[in-house]
Amino acid sequence: MSRKILIIQGHPDPDSGHLGYALAYAYRDGAIMAGHEVREIDVAQLDFPLLRTQQDYDEGEPPAIIKDAQGDLAWADHILICYPLWLGTMPALLKGFLEQVLRPGFATSKVQKGSSWEKMLQGKSARIVITMGMPALAYRWYFRAHSLKSLERNILGFCGIAPIRENLFGLVEAVSDKKRQSWLEKMKQLGQSGK
Repeated sequence: MSRKILIIQGHPDPDSGHLGYALAYAYRDGAIMAGHEVREIDVAQLDFPLLRTQQDYDEGEPPAIIKDAQGDLAWADHILICYPLWLGTMPALLKGFLEQVLRPGFATSKVQKGSSWEKMLQGKSARIVITMGMPALAYRWYFRAHSLKSLERNILGFCGIAPIRENLFGLVEAVSDKKRQSWLEKMKQLGQSGK
């Protein structure tokens, strides 16, 4: 079954030579080869302001570039988010992008006094791909993958996105060419599956 896939490249450095770009490209190539439709957002290429007030978050008008991103997100059945682990979490630029895109009225309903919110992105699934310098096992077990869990539960899950799967790639600076190639092949296969 053909799927509509949105790839969000969350590396703040626009130099596409990073491993995260290669992983996302491999996923994209596999998806296209399998007949899925693919759109891409490279957050490093976007110029948008950071949100600074609750009022702007709740009631402000998103910039045109953010409205375009919301259109891509609304179109997608499945979302791939790829980023490097920086200071134990996602880079600030990606977090700022998600704050802009996932506003009330788009990702969740605007809450009226005495009512709860509606998750407006139900029916979409996601895969999170994180690269890191530490061993992935250390991040997952010693550090409890706290930032990954926060993204899954407090951001994507809060909007209704499920299921959410993840791939963690650790010790990226020391990875052998053979191991790197196996990672790329794995991502290509995941892209073919549309998951």
